[in-house]
Amino acid sequence: MPEERARALLLIDDEPAQGRLIAAIAARAGWRSLRAESGSDAMLLLGSEETDTIDAVLLDLWSPRSDGVELIGLLSAQYPTLPILVITAQSKVSIAVDAMRAGATDFLAKPIAPDRLIRALNAATHAQQHRGELRPLTEKVAQTLPFDEIVGSSPEFRAALAIAAKAARSRVPVLLEGEPGVGKEVFARAVHAASPRSKRPLFSLHCGATPPNLIESELFGHEKGAFTGAFERHVGKLAEAEGATLFIDEITAIPFDVQAKLAKALETGTIRAIGARRTIDFDVRLIAGANSDLLEQVTAGNFREDLYYRLNIVGLTIPPLRKRAGDIPPLARHLLTRIASQPGMKALGVTDDALSLLMRYDWPGNVRQLQDTLFRAAIGCEGAALTSADFPEIADAIRLIQGRPGETSNMIHAFADGPGVALYEADGNLRPLADIEADVIRLAIGHYRGRMTEVARRLGIGRSTLYRKLAELGIDSAA
Repeated sequence: MPEERARALLLIDDEPAQGRLIAAIAARAGWRSLRAESGSDAMLLLGSEETDTIDAVLLDLWSPRSDGVELIGLLSAQYPTLPILVITAQSKVSIAVDAMRAGATDFLAKPIAPDRLIRALNAATHAQQHRGELRPLTEKVAQTLPFDEIVGSSPEFRAALAIAAKAARSRVPVLLEGEPGVGKEVFARAVHAASPRSKRPLFSLHCGATPPNLIESELFGHEKGAFTGAFERHVGKLAEAEGATLFIDEITAIPFDVQAKLAKALETGTIRAIGARRTIDFDVRLIAGANSDLLEQVTAGNFREDLYYRLNIVGLTIPPLRKRAGDIPPLARHLLTRIASQPGMKALGVTDDALSLLMRYDWPGNVRQLQDTLFRAAIGCEGAALTSADFPEIADAIRLIQGRPGETSNMIHAFADGPGVALYEADGNLRPLADIEADVIRLAIGHYRGRMTEVARRLGIGRSTLYRKLAELGIDSAA
């Protein structure tokens, strides 16, 4: 059986040093690199016999008025199936917008992190990867939202939000569980912003995107010469985040021996860098994120029990988007407002037929996938509002699943369930009136984003009556 050929990357860049770095990173994932210093050189190379062997293009786009955007349009027109990835300065979101509008597949911010580059290359060329609006974007625009601006009205979501809001006032660790893309980082940022430590920045470590052999150094730091390749001293996140908050995402990716060291650090309040002779005290508020049930990982022997109980002082689970379809319309409008605030983007509405389509999809990538989908649609939209025609691949995916005989679809029929309130228990009996009333109030608080005057007005009661009911039913105003 013939060996599978190495995938080829065409790098269009006039900086030799950066070219060598990217080639070295790509080589780790089995890519070979070709290089062109200009767009004309790249077109000549693509027009040669090498054309069929190039699997992706990586273009350094440094200026919105450079020939790079024109080159992207030319490449996209002549080679429509060839993925085009763009490297751009992190602060130049407008460049990324122009590039994707011209036909780029994805964009990456400088400085380039090896894991992000490899992930973007693999996503752009993987045979099973969705194209168009279903493909994830590599770079995100981080934004901190206060609790009252986080969109969601389902009882499960509001309950999780209420727990997070109460926990924010203390310094205890918080464990956030939920599928990838549900918004764990949004919750972590909100907890930090509402905490006494908010004057300092939120520090983050994404363990799933960090090589396992480097996680200990990233957490605890190392001294110069502590191991091969330690050419200088490195301050770990636990020391860097002194007096602040550290969000450790995908915490299950931490190696077992490093888990033991972290559990010991939390017990003693001290840390020791790799190669250091002494320990130092640290004061850091930890927020941990897990993509799966962490207790199940403990039971399976994949995660240390002592670390689990030290992290799970306050624990909450963020429900997936498919279980709160009624949140999709207000969430889509909210995300479009955020997208419109980016350079080069415009304010857009969204029609009912588009919302109906979006509510029928099960969103395996959750809120993150919804945001990516809306961003791509917004880039190509020429009208004043997104319609169902702007989401052809969502429609195709729904038709594909609904057309499979004998398969139960997880698709949610638009507006059928909506942001409703359950009237019956699982045994068929009516729920207690107090429970139904509490759910209605939670739904109203979420729908009107915590604006209590509006909540009271819409429910037809006075503010004093509303606050009395909150006290009687044990509902936090963030719920």
